[in-house]
Amino acid sequence: MFHRNGAPSHRNGPYPPTQVSVTYNHNPQRIEGANRAFHVLEQERLPPYVWSPPPYFAPAMVPPQKPALNYRRKRPNADNTPYFEKRLRLDPPSHATASPVLNWAPPPSRLPHQAVAALSTPALSCLDRFGPSRHISTPPQGQTVPKSFNSLQVYAGDHLSRQMVELFEACQQQSIDLERKEVFRARLQEDIQSIFSVARLYLTGSSMNGLGCRSSDADLCLVITGNKKPDPLSVLSRLRKLFRTLSYVEGTCLIRAKVPILKFKEKGSDLEFDLNINNTVGIRNTFLLRSYAHADPRVRPMILVVKKWACHHQINDASKGTLSSYTLVLMVLHYLQTVRDPVLPSLQRDHPDCFSPCMEIDMVPEGSTHVPPYISRNQSSLGELLLGFLRYYASEFSWDKQVISVREATAFPKTYAQEWRKKFICVEEPFERNNVARAVHEKLKFDAIKAQFFQSSRKLQARRDLNSILPLRAIINKEALRR
Repeated sequence: MFHRNGAPSHRNGPYPPTQVSVTYNHNPQRIEGANRAFHVLEQERLPPYVWSPPPYFAPAMVPPQKPALNYRRKRPNADNTPYFEKRLRLDPPSHATASPVLNWAPPPSRLPHQAVAALSTPALSCLDRFGPSRHISTPPQGQTVPKSFNSLQVYAGDHLSRQMVELFEACQQQSIDLERKEVFRARLQEDIQSIFSVARLYLTGSSMNGLGCRSSDADLCLVITGNKKPDPLSVLSRLRKLFRTLSYVEGTCLIRAKVPILKFKEKGSDLEFDLNINNTVGIRNTFLLRSYAHADPRVRPMILVVKKWACHHQINDASKGTLSSYTLVLMVLHYLQTVRDPVLPSLQRDHPDCFSPCMEIDMVPEGSTHVPPYISRNQSSLGELLLGFLRYYASEFSWDKQVISVREATAFPKTYAQEWRKKFICVEEPFERNNVARAVHEKLKFDAIKAQFFQSSRKLQARRDLNSILPLRAIINKEALRR
């Protein structure tokens, strides 16, 4: 769909100079410099988050051009000291420099989410400390948390769609939630570096990809590089001892799973964290999902409603043999990619340079910012898309014959490969290409999942009311308690 260009070099090393801040059109608010990867955030220096309503501009009628990426490593510089301060910001590229869109059509002028948003938010400038010998600098992880999706009203002309917007706006993660997680992450990283001097801590998952709600836990990935691959259990055991000495951490618990994690809470609050070691695919898919989340204003409400629906019906818990939240997200994206007029493209297929699995991990946040806007011809309402999603998995998708692939924007035939053989549900991980739905290994649980899709599809089709498949008011009131 879009053309690729070569990768230019930059005098500033692997990080291109800061570009003009232009967001996806339907995001009227953002946090500049949220989760500045590996940068210590001083709480007293945290500036207030200020949002100014953007002016409306008619969308340009000429398809944009895309800047190329630079994957080369930064040349060592003698001036890089532990106290060298650098201001970095991760901003989406200017629409004027994006690649031409194949099958591009002029956007309808009535869609307000396609106006250019001019933002006025102060950037964060922070000093990182990595040890006595050298300074390691990495690009910040940008994040946008809209205050309100005014453009959603275009897709909310019916009762069901308006209910979905109401649930989304009541439950979506707020700016203050992300700010709080980032302050904690930065403080924790500084303490972790007392025993792992070059460790880098990423905020990942729904907190960063734009698909979280106020009650979402925060996922952390600690990246430790070196000649010898660290043992995750050994590292987590050392961290557990350290965390027990920290005044702001409580409730540490080591989970010895396939991907071991350390669970803990912020002391005196309900904010919970899951920390893993070197599970870098989580960083890659965080920024892939973030790009999908902001490709169309209907994506985030759809995913939040589906998550709440699955949680209410107890089919959203991989530890109990049902669907993980990540699996549900991929299932929604797959549906939106495969409707008659696709709402979403395949970003990995159309922009392989932006989402290369071989890209250096500290370049991953930068890569996702070079994805140009996608303009869908699909004008279905939120309610129509939800009905279609439930109907698709209730009666159209062949669970026993097909594998869901967001990477290819299709469902390919199930083969006899070990990954897919004798699996009830097959959903391909976009980078590692394994089965993220392997937790569903009991026929009883699989049948319960299929039955819930069928029953909810029938009820919602008949009543066109969100209350027929989940307790709307109770969920909104529960989320309100976290404000």
